[in-house]
Amino acid sequence: MALEEDLAALMAAAQGGDAAAYRALLKACLPVVSAIARAQGVRGEAVDDVVQDTLMTVHRARASYDPARPFLPWLRAITQRRVIDRLRRSGRRPREVNDPLAYEAEADPGPAPGHGLEARDRAAALARAVASLPEGQRQAVEHLGLRELSLDETAALTGRSKGALKVNLHRALKALRASLTQERE
Repeated sequence: MALEEDLAALMAAAQGGDAAAYRALLKACLPVVSAIARAQGVRGEAVDDVVQDTLMTVHRARASYDPARPFLPWLRAITQRRVIDRLRRSGRRPREVNDPLAYEAEADPGPAPGHGLEARDRAAALARAVASLPEGQRQAVEHLGLRELSLDETAALTGRSKGALKVNLHRALKALRASLTQERE
């Protein structure tokens, strides 16, 4: 209650033309306005902007203050309106993020470290497994699976029938699956 009485007395003196009382009033309002702004969600340098805007409004509206009424609710109302103005302005502007924690918490969309090594190991394992297949199965995998040729094109290249190529591919995939699964374990 002492703060309310002090501020009301300073404001009454300021309205009477006491410049020292007015400076003391504005100085005493700083922590009050800052606390209200922070409580409303304003952070960082924006608190200073709200304080400045609030004190400018107090200056412009000081003649309208009724000394018969409490000072703090009047100051709180002005501060809350300046906070709302500030939050609206900041919501409209594109913001640059300069938060080290946000950068550290952001997942890297690129490949994980060591991804190239794993891919190279998998490719080498696949090449070894394909090389170990019987010739008919190896040709079926190389032409149909890896080079993505059609059955007709593969049949023309290898001299095998389409049915034989399908059987060879099926058996080759089964053998590769077993070989690569065994290698992983």
